[in-house]
Amino acid sequence: MGIGSGLGAQIGLAAESTYGTYVAPTLFPEFSKSSLAYKKTTAQSSGIAAGRQLAVASRRVVTQREGAGTVEMEVMNKLMGLILQNFMGTTVTPVQQMATAAYLQTHTLADVVGKSLTIQQGIPLTTGTVTDKTFVGCKIISAEFSCEVGGMLTVSLEIDAQGVDETQTLAAASYPTGMAPFHFAQMAVKTGSYGTETARDGIRKVSVKFERPQATDRFYANSSATKKEPISNDLTKITGSVEMDYVDTVLDDMNTSDAGTAFVWEFIGPIIASTYRETFRIKLPVIKFNEGPPTVEGYEVIKPTLSFEGLFDGTNLPAIEYMSTDITL
Repeated sequence: MGIGSGLGAQIGLAAESTYGTYVAPTLFPEFSKSSLAYKKTTAQSSGIAAGRQLAVASRRVVTQREGAGTVEMEVMNKLMGLILQNFMGTTVTPVQQMATAAYLQTHTLADVVGKSLTIQQGIPLTTGTVTDKTFVGCKIISAEFSCEVGGMLTVSLEIDAQGVDETQTLAAASYPTGMAPFHFAQMAVKTGSYGTETARDGIRKVSVKFERPQATDRFYANSSATKKEPISNDLTKITGSVEMDYVDTVLDDMNTSDAGTAFVWEFIGPIIASTYRETFRIKLPVIKFNEGPPTVEGYEVIKPTLSFEGLFDGTNLPAIEYMSTDITL
């Protein structure tokens, strides 16, 4: 019997071969919050009948079914590959480094067509019985990463789902040993020419958001109120912000001149083997700052927050590199 509160909750993931077709979860990431929920659109018959004061219950129908919500979690040193693949788009096979236990995943920005997940939520009743809410056809519409002084690297995932299936058996969650979060003490920020970026001083907080706009309203006849797989319908949007102490004018000058710079945000953890370390790295070939000039608010150290957008440099694509002991996604 489970615990009758959020302490007994779980989330399980599996990659789908066909959009909206259930696959039993095999990965169980730890999470902080989940608002993933079933959504329905209803229509009520409004025919007039002499003397009738209320709409007839039997004439209410469900015309559309879907799911949506967010899942928040810390970015861990294991089990993140499937999530990264789902919103970055490239099909990735971890590459073993020399003959060690370290495996590198390189998730380059690509179309997300054909990438969907089954996400199974275990939600406890107060009795300790854990109910099953299985969402199929899950597409990650956006992913926002953030880390600040003294904190963990976290990610908030915005999810669109084709629907929910409550007839499946709740999978037994299992968690690998050696799980650990990436955190501020491991964080570095670099800017400069692509491939030769140098470390920036004074950085206190960074956030980066990937948005993958998709047509999530593809409801057609002959589909029993469920939708077809969402498809990309706009340019990918990469935005972010850097909060810093005003130790130099390098980034501020770029904001003024509208100059571009490559941007690397990385977390380097313990050694896995040889020279290979647990790594999470976001690489943006060029960013441009939009706003955030330094202002004086009183006696405190000046702390400008510069917002930026990620763009295409004509050659290199944004990528997320992830080094772990995961042999597969």
